[in-house]
Amino acid sequence: MRVGLSLLTLIPEISGGSETYVRELSRALGRVGINEYLALVPPGAPDAAEGLPTVIARRYPNRTTTAGRLAAMGSATVRPGPYRALLRDADIVHYPLTVPVPRPAKPHVTTLHDVQHLDLPELFSRGERLFRKIAYDRAARRATEVIVVSEFVRGRAVERLGLDPNHVHVVPLGVDHERFGPPERAEREPLLLYPARPWPHKNHGRLFEAFAEIRSERPELRLVLTGAGHDPRSLPEGVEARSVSGGELVELYRRAACLVFPSLYEGFGLPPVEAMACGCPVAAAAAGSLPEVCGDAAVMFDPLDPEAIATAIVEAIACSDDLAERGLRRAALFTWEQTARAHDRIYALLS
Repeated sequence: MRVGLSLLTLIPEISGGSETYVRELSRALGRVGINEYLALVPPGAPDAAEGLPTVIARRYPNRTTTAGRLAAMGSATVRPGPYRALLRDADIVHYPLTVPVPRPAKPHVTTLHDVQHLDLPELFSRGERLFRKIAYDRAARRATEVIVVSEFVRGRAVERLGLDPNHVHVVPLGVDHERFGPPERAEREPLLLYPARPWPHKNHGRLFEAFAEIRSERPELRLVLTGAGHDPRSLPEGVEARSVSGGELVELYRRAACLVFPSLYEGFGLPPVEAMACGCPVAAAAAGSLPEVCGDAAVMFDPLDPEAIATAIVEAIACSDDLAERGLRRAALFTWEQTARAHDRIYALLS
């Protein structure tokens, strides 16, 4: 069977965890997949399929602004013929980035990463909610099979979108254990790490309140933020934003006294698992999928309560050795090879 992967809506360094998913899934399918694969990629991300057979949709507009991306998707939706032709040899099509571009003409699989716009609508503009209603909700309802990244998302998607649970499949994300691994000797530094863009649900404001409380007694501590979009001029004392490469992020995981992850909503939440794989203690919000993903390997807290965040951070640092051991065991449960094999099993349902 030949599986087409439509990656047209990928924007490098903007798509966040979805980009990690697409690239790592493609790599793993290349290593352990049992099907033939053909990826349709935009001209702005010609390497998105990470070595899988690829065709570049050269007519697809290379836009990075929100308005430009919406226009590009709309154009491809209204005139899908040239893009469908590029996938004509595929038996089925998978849309890992949810938005079905080009519009499906064959049995297809859609990955739904979350339904945050339905659960926390106040964090989205009216235009964003309308777009997601059309592009995400409709895509999930019309898909032959739906892949979700956690039991949490499965439950919310079934309830919010009325999906048939028999056609909604949980496939957890993975970790590249060759890249994310503990140092030979742990030498933690007095820094807290939060790798996240400053989106509303990432909850930076309450983290800053908690950090100020901790730092009044632990002035040596620093809070390091990664992820694009932070304004250094607006950050509190002791907080710094860094633009880091993938290798530098791994080093931060290995050196940090604690990863703190106060997000209000996650469909999966890769950073806590990546941190665990590097032997970094984790304090994470008891929200969304994070309790499911972290298990007993993190100190959980109420993300709406800065005092609770501060208490959890202090506890995680104090129990660092125990959390590091628990985290390594927990992270070992998540591999991209397992993710790829699970995708192949779902593709087989459409054959």
